[in-house]
Amino acid sequence: MNLVNLQDVSLAYGPLVLLDSVSLGIEEGDRIGIVGRNGGGKSTLVSVIAGRLQPDSGRVVHSRGLRIGFLHQQDSFPDTTVGQFVLDGRAEHEWAGDARIRDVLRGLLSGWDLNARMAHLSGGERRRAGLARMLIDTHDLIILDEPTNHLDIEGIAWLADHLNQRREAVAVVTHDRWFLDAVTQRTWEVVDGRVERYEGGYAAYVLAKAERQRLARAAEERRQNLLRKELAWLRRGPPARTSKPKFRIEAANALIANEPPARDTVELVRFASSRLGKTVIDVKDVTLRAGDTVLLDRLTWQLGPGDRIGVVGVNGSGKTSLLRLLAKEQAPDAGTVRHGATVNLAHLSQNLAELDPEARPLQAVSEIRQRVTVGKREYSASQMLERFGFRGERQWTPIGDLSGGERRRLQLLRLLMAEPNVLLLDEPTNDLDIETLTELEDLLDGWPGSLVVVSHDRYFLERVCDQVFALLGDGTLRHLPGGVDEYLRLRAERAERGEIPQDGAAAKEDAGPAEAAPKLSAAERRAAQKELQRIERRIDRISAREEELHALMAEAAEDYARLAELGAELKALTAEKAELEDAWLREAERLGE
Repeated sequence: MNLVNLQDVSLAYGPLVLLDSVSLGIEEGDRIGIVGRNGGGKSTLVSVIAGRLQPDSGRVVHSRGLRIGFLHQQDSFPDTTVGQFVLDGRAEHEWAGDARIRDVLRGLLSGWDLNARMAHLSGGERRRAGLARMLIDTHDLIILDEPTNHLDIEGIAWLADHLNQRREAVAVVTHDRWFLDAVTQRTWEVVDGRVERYEGGYAAYVLAKAERQRLARAAEERRQNLLRKELAWLRRGPPARTSKPKFRIEAANALIANEPPARDTVELVRFASSRLGKTVIDVKDVTLRAGDTVLLDRLTWQLGPGDRIGVVGVNGSGKTSLLRLLAKEQAPDAGTVRHGATVNLAHLSQNLAELDPEARPLQAVSEIRQRVTVGKREYSASQMLERFGFRGERQWTPIGDLSGGERRRLQLLRLLMAEPNVLLLDEPTNDLDIETLTELEDLLDGWPGSLVVVSHDRYFLERVCDQVFALLGDGTLRHLPGGVDEYLRLRAERAERGEIPQDGAAAKEDAGPAEAAPKLSAAERRAAQKELQRIERRIDRISAREEELHALMAEAAEDYARLAELGAELKALTAEKAELEDAWLREAERLGE
């Protein structure tokens, strides 16, 4: 059944045509990922699909009674409590007895005070609450515009799993390529006013696009090389990455038959050693605190020449503080941090300094350096700007007129133009579209230095880093040979044992009753968690039996003896369920959930 049909839809803002005679449809159960350059029309397309934006011409047809859940980047939020907003007036016994609502609250708002005011939350927290409210309701079509923003790796994994268990059709705009492969089965690319359609998730999209370009003998050789490099990475990665494509793999393999590895690690480490020497950053017996919280406890660790390290951890675990410590922007409470004599360090923080709004991008980059060598190639400032999406006249657009994402790209490029040999990157993928991400990854492939990356973008971490370390909230920096998968497994195991500390992003300063509750020991928390899970399983079984009883009572409408028997069982189950819901609330309050 078709849910939405677009027929010859066009929409433009002045001379900028975002949609040009676009015709497409969304059917029941579709899982669609929408990709394209920033500003290319992705958000416009989903706003038109949702009926929030009227096209200049063409028709948008919704099926009768269509229920759409839409998470938009520009949504506004009322000044109510978190509970009133997210639960939309539902009584406690109603939402406590609903397994899906409990799952959403646990996955997105664990540890939150539902009595806190929405106005007191940060922008990212309000957006997280908006996502929770939308997922609690039932829809025919769920539309998500950048849903992974402000979620950590665990939250993104939870959201992917949650969506995969739902039956609704899903259309999602995101630059998170791991999420696209985990959730979607079709890909739409918005480019030059058109919507190009591909079967499969991100891996299939890369394969199919490379195949289309091979068949069409595309003239842009550099762009093809980027796709081939990305394709080579995908084919060399875990088998799951290529499990969805349904077209000929032989043709794809022909594309990468002579493609070298994404980066020659041995050569880069050898070159990095010659530039950096043996010592890069040595951390010795360091203790670092944030208030009463110990982020690092007597940590001894070394960053060597050519090391490419990814750092993961929940929000508030100390990832940004670790980078500031490595950059010597924050002094440890105890211990020492020593840099090698030849270290030229650049740190991309999340809080970027503003550039001169009157300056032009080409001027801003040229004042750092006119030319730069990456790997074995030399690029001019203009060529580097083009690689980062500043083409033609955009290189001369006043910086004050650039979008937030463009300004971040410009800041990152200025750092790279300084030719550092140690890079510390804090959430470098924020506001970058997929095309820019592949350009950045290509540059880093040939960059012979030491790299430490903090990112919630799982694909980017696995693509550019050789090792993964985790801050698990116990004061250690733990090496994870199994990468992000091992991190998620460890977190799940610790959650089962009740050992996970509160998520720093979710803990509210005005948390009220949740913070006032007596602190439980580890054993008490484990027992409470087990009791909570037991109650939930029993409630779920009762709910399933209630549905069966209603169906049986409908069949036995004229058998009064049978009706009485079924009614008595239903009454007993309803009473038991009410008691269990009260018990669930008591245990949840003890745990602060």
